[in-house]
Amino acid sequence: MSQEQLQDIMRLPAERLYEHELEALRKADTGKVPAGWQMSPQSVLTFIIGGKAGSTEITPKYIGNKRLIEMAIATLVTDRALLLIGEPGTAKSWLSENLSAAIYGQSGLVVQGTAGTSEEQVRYSWNYAMLLAQGPTPEALVKSPIMRAMEDGGIARFEEISRCASEVQDALISILSEKTRSVPELGKEMSARKGFSIIATANTRDRGVNDMSTALKRRFNIIVLPAPADLYTEVEIVKKRVREIASSYDLQAALPADEALHKVVTIFRELRSGMTLDKKEKVKSPAGVISTAEAISLLTNSMALAASFGNGELTDEDLAAGLQGAIVKDDDKDQLVWREYLDNIMKKRGAEWRGLYTACKEMN
Repeated sequence: MSQEQLQDIMRLPAERLYEHELEALRKADTGKVPAGWQMSPQSVLTFIIGGKAGSTEITPKYIGNKRLIEMAIATLVTDRALLLIGEPGTAKSWLSENLSAAIYGQSGLVVQGTAGTSEEQVRYSWNYAMLLAQGPTPEALVKSPIMRAMEDGGIARFEEISRCASEVQDALISILSEKTRSVPELGKEMSARKGFSIIATANTRDRGVNDMSTALKRRFNIIVLPAPADLYTEVEIVKKRVREIASSYDLQAALPADEALHKVVTIFRELRSGMTLDKKEKVKSPAGVISTAEAISLLTNSMALAASFGNGELTDEDLAAGLQGAIVKDDDKDQLVWREYLDNIMKKRGAEWRGLYTACKEMN
């Protein structure tokens, strides 16, 4: 694919977006590379948390606890599957994608968990036109992403596994235990090649939807990804991702000033925790998700607003429009929560918050 064609793609997979970094890491790698991997565990860690590979700067893909990333990578060196659990917006899918890109060189073998996900999407299905014409043949077999990963010794991703029905989840048990997949219609059994693993993600907000069985949980090493520990860390995460997304979409607007980033993240952290940052006042939380990912989306949308209908400079009015859409999901309850926050918290914060407060009140 030419550079011109790549520029037309809305969202490049991690292995293409960071292709030059991955290539530099592979060339500079002096560690032991596990079977089926593209680079050593140490180089995978550098790709995720950032560093240097020769003269190439490796940008951090995940800002957080380094030890958690080391545990995730160490899990994938063994024959254990990895389950990343966390609140919405804790970068579970982003980490899963980048780990797959670094280890396997491809992040696109994905099963997206939903209420409609079927067992065939985990196991295999058939091209029914060919099946009717020729009977069960290898050519008529439609391999699932997991089956393709087994065949190639690669990594398959299972997003939002707890949103799938129990029977779909349990179809994984024999695969993770035996590392084989039987196809009785063809009278054959396929064994996974070295390097095969599964990285699954689960949202803590989905607990009780389709809880994973104990038998399935035992097949995973589970790592809980926390929300950003402090204001500074969350601001840095938001700043980095907004810059990357703005560049990818070629948004013709100035990046948010540090003051705007600080205000948005402060509002989100307070509404999420139910308390002001100084812990002096309680606030009500809205019904919807107030995650880091939502803050990133809010700011990129506000930039698009400023570029399309303003002079390219992010204004308080642009931020107010984004805040309204991000926070008020359930019209009645969330509207009340947001109004109380504006009047009881933001209004009292003085001159530096006055412009944003006024713009938010006008939106209400």
